Amino acid sequence: MPTPPPPTAARRFAWASRNFRIQTAATVISGLGNAGAPIATAFAVLGNGGTTAEVGYVTAARLLPTVLLLVVGGTLADRLPRHHIMVAANLFSGVSQAVLAALVLAGNVQLWQLLVLSAAGGAGYALYSPAAGGMIMQAVPQEHAARAFSVFRMGQNASQIGGAALGGALTAAFGPGWVLALDALCFLIAAALRFLLEAESAPAPSGGSMLRDLREGWQEFASRRWLWVIVLQFAVLVACINAVEAVYGPTVAKDRLGGAGAWGLAMSAYGVGLVVTGLLMARWRPRRILLVGNWGVFLFGVPALALAVAAPLPVLVAAMFLSGVGVTVFGVNWMVALQQEVPEEMFSRVTAYDELGSYSLSPVGTALAGPAATVLGLSGALWACAVLCLLLSAAVLLDPQVRRLTRRSPDRGTSDAPVPVDEPAPAS
Repeated sequence: MPTPPPPTAARRFAWASRNFRIQTAATVISGLGNAGAPIATAFAVLGNGGTTAEVGYVTAARLLPTVLLLVVGGTLADRLPRHHIMVAANLFSGVSQAVLAALVLAGNVQLWQLLVLSAAGGAGYALYSPAAGGMIMQAVPQEHAARAFSVFRMGQNASQIGGAALGGALTAAFGPGWVLALDALCFLIAAALRFLLEAESAPAPSGGSMLRDLREGWQEFASRRWLWVIVLQFAVLVACINAVEAVYGPTVAKDRLGGAGAWGLAMSAYGVGLVVTGLLMARWRPRRILLVGNWGVFLFGVPALALAVAAPLPVLVAAMFLSGVGVTVFGVNWMVALQQEVPEEMFSRVTAYDELGSYSLSPVGTALAGPAATVLGLSGALWACAVLCLLLSAAVLLDPQVRRLTRRSPDRGTSDAPVPVDEPAPAS
């Protein structure tokens, strides 16, 4: 019997729809600029004579409108064409970053200008993110969910490697303004790509007011204990991680590790961990989705621990790599759980409530990062972040729904179908 020819690339990726390919490419491009922008912004503040506390204030200024506007963005994304919202948000973010870049390049940028333009970037993200989450989940068939979300996150996370390394190198060599200009350009290219997305057919929303849609999204979110338990966990985790990555990490790098280039290298190692683990997650389909995902969360606090003990740069790089491994293990399983359990017409609203809860404490956490370092000492503040990450990772496993939520066999196709599984715990 003749040996069948090996599958072509087109056949291997037949599950990747046109919208999936475009959205992944646009996400990689915009992520390339976004990975370097926080490094550039932090060093723009520090290079202009700012303090660690002011770095925290600028970061908080970006997070606050994100928290306030996410549910509005989610409701709009379940009422209007999602690709139109993404294009508008990308254009807005591109323009705001271009203005910030011009001010930094001109020299002597004022703190209030950094605060206002950072807030504009946060508002753009709040409108973009729920629409993007709904679009990517809608573009992926359930039987290929693990593979597709792994590929998407590999692309998304690969841009962290190049973006963080390029951002750190450009900031060290030419200053932060050029990195912010690159971020603006990436946003505009991503907007042009997303303009080519096709409108996906989706069940129409209720037809009622936005307030009614918001209430329905909240009811969908609150009815699943496993969902809000993890979101509560992430409210504190994300605040700690943002404080470490946006405030404490750059400060330690400037004082002890050699500056922006060293921190860019550490962030690149984080990106390598994200991408390498994506290759594993494309084939690994664990039954207990959230149980396995939360094992990855235990690694989130390792960078804070490395910084707290004044580890040398190679150890910090390894710690950031492990953190990236944990983020991908959790992130892919989380996307699978949301797509499996949440009705399609609720994707963007539930995604918005997810992000709202996860980011809810970040503005306060980053604003207080500087004062906390003053009171506890920089090492003490880092120890607090590391211990909180560990304790919360253990505490969330006390919930039986988190431990038992199980991957279900899809209704169609078998190429990515898992073995028979247990039934998930009923929602209470």
